[in-house]
Amino acid sequence: MKNKDLRIVLESQQNDFLYQKSKSNLNISFNRISFIFFVFFIIFLIYSIHLIHLGSRKSKDANTNDTRQILNKLHRADIIDTNQNFIVKTINSIDIGISPPKIIDEKKLLLNLKYIFPNKNYDEVKKKIKKGKFFYFEKKISEENYEKLMQLGDKSIEPRDNLIRIYPQKNLFSHIIGQIDNDNNGISGLEKTLDNRLKKSKEPISLTVDSDIQYLIRNELIKFNKIFKTKGSAAILMNVTNGEIISLISLPDFDPNKREKISDINFINRATKGVYEFGSVFKTFTLAAAFNEKIIEPQSQFVDLPKNLSCAGFQIREYDEKIPSNLTAEQILVRSGNIGSVRIAQKVGEEKFKSFLSKIGILGEINFDIEEVGKPLEFNWGKCPLATVSFGHGITTTLLQLAKAYSIIVNGGFDIRPKLIQDSNQYNNEKILDEGVSKMILPILRKIVISKDGTASLANVEGYEIGGKTGTAQKSSAGGYSNKKINSFVSVFPTSKPKFVFAVMLDEPQINKDYIYHYRDGSKIKYKGTPFNTAGWTTVEVMGQIVEKIGPILATKYSEIN
Repeated sequence: MKNKDLRIVLESQQNDFLYQKSKSNLNISFNRISFIFFVFFIIFLIYSIHLIHLGSRKSKDANTNDTRQILNKLHRADIIDTNQNFIVKTINSIDIGISPPKIIDEKKLLLNLKYIFPNKNYDEVKKKIKKGKFFYFEKKISEENYEKLMQLGDKSIEPRDNLIRIYPQKNLFSHIIGQIDNDNNGISGLEKTLDNRLKKSKEPISLTVDSDIQYLIRNELIKFNKIFKTKGSAAILMNVTNGEIISLISLPDFDPNKREKISDINFINRATKGVYEFGSVFKTFTLAAAFNEKIIEPQSQFVDLPKNLSCAGFQIREYDEKIPSNLTAEQILVRSGNIGSVRIAQKVGEEKFKSFLSKIGILGEINFDIEEVGKPLEFNWGKCPLATVSFGHGITTTLLQLAKAYSIIVNGGFDIRPKLIQDSNQYNNEKILDEGVSKMILPILRKIVISKDGTASLANVEGYEIGGKTGTAQKSSAGGYSNKKINSFVSVFPTSKPKFVFAVMLDEPQINKDYIYHYRDGSKIKYKGTPFNTAGWTTVEVMGQIVEKIGPILATKYSEIN
């Protein structure tokens, strides 16, 4: 019994040991499986997080790339003047948008926005919020307002990077620079001409114009537009040796920063696009053509000149009734004789005179750096047209073409191409006129300014050796000519060694009875009132006033001009 009981106890203990051992083995197996599952779970979790992060990064990179692409499309190179001053600049800007789905408290948001932007139309803002789509709330935001908005910490307010085109000098170069449209494409001026280059270039594009001189000339033109109550005006200052334009102005002008508020009249470029009859400034061309053909010399005599001529029923008269009947070729230009100019043109002949005008760039459309250039009206040559062209009537051209033509006549007869871009191609300075033309013309142009018989004594600014020719032309109208005038003066200085041509035009100037003239001959003589509505009393005075202001700058900045 004792042995049986003992066996049962031992078997019981043995079975219990085997059970415990089995249970232990089972637990170990379960723990291993759990551990394996846990490891797989951790790996899966890590991988999932990685995928989420990767997706988020790709989305962020995609947004960044989209922004970069947009900004690349908006890029346009800066434009600077000859002094490295910015004329046009592209700057970074921030636009503020609102994402309606992210708005938590609309009332609070609108209240905060009203505090920062009190002048906004918030009824319109509410309508946009209701649509539930992202919209731009404020573009080109100031740094101050940007900081205020960011301090709100509202996630519905979303800043977006942007690039904007600004014109820091406003109206100063408007007709040169032109404009861009809402899609960032150039539509006029250099913005159009250089469109592709501006979009690709990373470096500023340099122009030949001088901001300091441009500013002074423009201010004087504005002043005299008021004094003489003009319809408009224009001026071009150009280097006679290489065609570089130092200043080009047309008034009225416009602010390219505010193109939506500009009247159409302001877009007219009177310096390059406007086509006019300029009158007596053409007499220089008549005399130069005769010199070029070696038909006459300055002291060639013209005798028994009548006071008027009849041509196809049209009467050609002398403006100055006191002009002598016997004059030299030089005196005809100094005293601005109409009949004498006709006689000189007749000696040159139609074909040779026509060829001469073509050579110096008066006929046809000029090649220039902006597209806004005028084309002279069609002109039918003949006996009578030759006569009227000799003193600048019946034939049209632009102020830019006048400046070019005078430059060729005084620079030794070398062809030039007027230009605004510093690195633009130049002509090879081909000699197109006899060199004797300049030598003979320059002293005569000087006498027009310093002689008592000349028409431009008000331009005799001391120290600059100014020469030039005036032009007073009636504007054409239906069936003839009106009393409205185009007054011009094309000057050259210094006449001993020409560096600059300066052409000034006033559109429909009026007599001013209260204007005080100060004579520039060293005397203290003053004269009150405009006695005649002619170039000698308007454009010449304007030119003289301008040279007194820009002369010192030209003498220092451009002393290297040969």
